[in-house]
Amino acid sequence: MVRAVRGAIKVPKNTEEAIYAASTRLVKEIMNRNTISAVDIVSIIFSVTRDLDKANPASGLRKKEHSTEFKHTPLFCVQEAEIDGAELGMLRVLLTFNQTGDNSTPPRTRPVYLDGAEKLRSDIRDESQRSTLRASTNFIRNLSFYSQRLDHEFR
Repeated sequence: MVRAVRGAIKVPKNTEEAIYAASTRLVKEIMNRNTISAVDIVSIIFSVTRDLDKANPASGLRKKEHSTEFKHTPLFCVQEAEIDGAELGMLRVLLTFNQTGDNSTPPRTRPVYLDGAEKLRSDIRDESQRSTLRASTNFIRNLSFYSQRLDHEFR
């Protein structure tokens, strides 16, 4: 089954180095959070806001440290539509991939928004905050449980 996942990152400055670093980091983070291997990627589409014009983000993945990993992956870059009031400095990704394994209940993809791009999707940010809060609550609950057990054993 072919699936897709989105992501975005705020690029700190309009330089080739910053654009390459941001695109590579974003793609790697999308792959990590969604357990996607490079061989399963069908294609990657990048988009950039009009102010990011010093490099093509797809070229960052073609550089030597990633050249074999993405050698046969179709990569494409477009400029975002110019919308009044839109956030500048944004690099977005749409990554399509083949899902392996049981396709009867496809796992939910995890969009990735980094370094200020979270503001683009407040619905995801709120969900992420709830998830973090749940994880913190569970950690504290477990810590308390084990602390009580240790306290009881050493009395």
